Amino acid sequence: MEYVWKQKPKTAQPVIDKLSKDINVNATLANMLFNRGVENFDQAKDYFRPSLNLLHDPFLMKDMDAAVLRITQAVKNQEHILVYGDYDVDGTTAVALVYEFLKGFYPHVDFYIPDRYKEGYGISDRGVRFAAENGFSLVIALDCGIKAMDKVELATQLGVDFIICDHHTPGDELPQAVAVLDPKRQDCPYPYKELSGCGVGFKLIQAYAKAQQLEESSLYAYLDLVVVSIAADIVPITGENRILAYYGLDRINNTPRAGLKALMLLAKLEKEIQISEIVFKIGPRINASGRLEHAKASVELLLATNLDEAIDRAKLVDEVNATRRNFDEHITKEAFEMLALQEAEAQWNSTVLFKEDWHKGVIGIVASRCIEKYYRPTIILTESNNKATGSARSVVDFDIYEAIAECADLLDQFGGHKYAAGLTLDVKNVPAFQKKFEEVVSSRIEAVHLKPVIEVDDALLLDQINYKFYNILKQMAPFGPGNTEPVFRIQNVYAEEVTVLKDKHLRFKIMQDGQVTTPVCLGFGMADRSKDPDLTTVNMLRGKMRFDIVAEMRENFFRDKSSLQLYVKDIKFD
Repeated sequence: MEYVWKQKPKTAQPVIDKLSKDINVNATLANMLFNRGVENFDQAKDYFRPSLNLLHDPFLMKDMDAAVLRITQAVKNQEHILVYGDYDVDGTTAVALVYEFLKGFYPHVDFYIPDRYKEGYGISDRGVRFAAENGFSLVIALDCGIKAMDKVELATQLGVDFIICDHHTPGDELPQAVAVLDPKRQDCPYPYKELSGCGVGFKLIQAYAKAQQLEESSLYAYLDLVVVSIAADIVPITGENRILAYYGLDRINNTPRAGLKALMLLAKLEKEIQISEIVFKIGPRINASGRLEHAKASVELLLATNLDEAIDRAKLVDEVNATRRNFDEHITKEAFEMLALQEAEAQWNSTVLFKEDWHKGVIGIVASRCIEKYYRPTIILTESNNKATGSARSVVDFDIYEAIAECADLLDQFGGHKYAAGLTLDVKNVPAFQKKFEEVVSSRIEAVHLKPVIEVDDALLLDQINYKFYNILKQMAPFGPGNTEPVFRIQNVYAEEVTVLKDKHLRFKIMQDGQVTTPVCLGFGMADRSKDPDLTTVNMLRGKMRFDIVAEMRENFFRDKSSLQLYVKDIKFD
């Protein structure tokens, strides 16, 4: 796939010189920090040393006072409380967090995760009736519910109150719940809008603790759950999320709860865990039970207090994850075959695929795989409960939620974010939806959206690659959306000692005229890149052709020795 290299803005030199002097870093670092919103010494201090004292007052969130009052009344009156959440990582971590907090001082609490296949996403009729029939008078819904008007109305009729804690974009109408906590509400003054669903749950328990004059430090034990939700739900790691992620990672790396420790052992995560390890190793394992079986198993794993018990539960989750990968690979292969036929017939700006027997639990993953290969807004649909239900994924800077909203007349329901959404429609409407969605995307999308973009922080000379520079880069973590891992362009280099690893990866050293430093580069999956059979990347590197690379700087440990390496994201030859 061809990438576009996009250079991040170059700030005016006097501004960079001042910031460089004020915080004692070189100009390259100063420009990188400025592009991340760090413009002075105080902001640099908050960025490099995040403080829990900078978390916003939870009562700034609309309806928070009503939510805390209702929970207080429930506890006083010995009412039964049901903690209800979505079946993905964000939902299950949120349920584990709120349930464990309440259970710590109040016995009449239980939790409920809807069955993906029998109930679908969000608050279900079945879930509401379960609450009513089992004596729960208060439901705290997490990571869902912002569009559940009819379900909340049903609950009210059955004598069940709802507190909604969500972070998805609301529609024009809000559910008539006791409280609706969502920083994306138009009338919500909360300063930070990008919390995860679990993050909103954390703000709820923070508010309750404040109202009850509990020690705020008692809440920090839940930050490992919050950072897992932040990483897995791909929310921006900026502002309040950056603080929560920073301390959540510290918790995971030093005093993780038994369930997460068990997952780390199974995934053979022995080095310090960062956001990427959660995204690729921990998150998918937690997600697996909700995708293929029942997410209750994931919540029980996260609530485990004994490591031996947790390892037993984690093994079961891991087995389900292995099964998930098999489904994922099979369905992805079928999707690629369908797309190859489509490509032969016409040019498309979008992808909408439907097959009635695809496993509902992995279609979101398949959508992401399709984008990796074809890079355009993608929706993968399957049949569930006599409806077509699907997951949507988008490309950089294209709002797929808005595009889906323009097709609302063909849909039963939809919801989500700029880059990910879910939808349900009649099977008979799928061809019409495919046609209309393509028309909407074609009218909105620009050529720049149809090629993947690598954002480049700055150009580097090889001699700038040293531990002094790298040690500052490390302190810029945690990395993720809104605070991406620094990427550098290194120009006019040639390769030495080119080797192929496992038939698909490249390892080589790069040389630059007049530079002493010759770092090792790793190019994952680049061995078979080619313009034609004779112009493979390997041959061009071995032929001493000049090229530019974009790469991330990483530290490698081998036999107790440390070295700096470059992880190559792309290569462009002269």
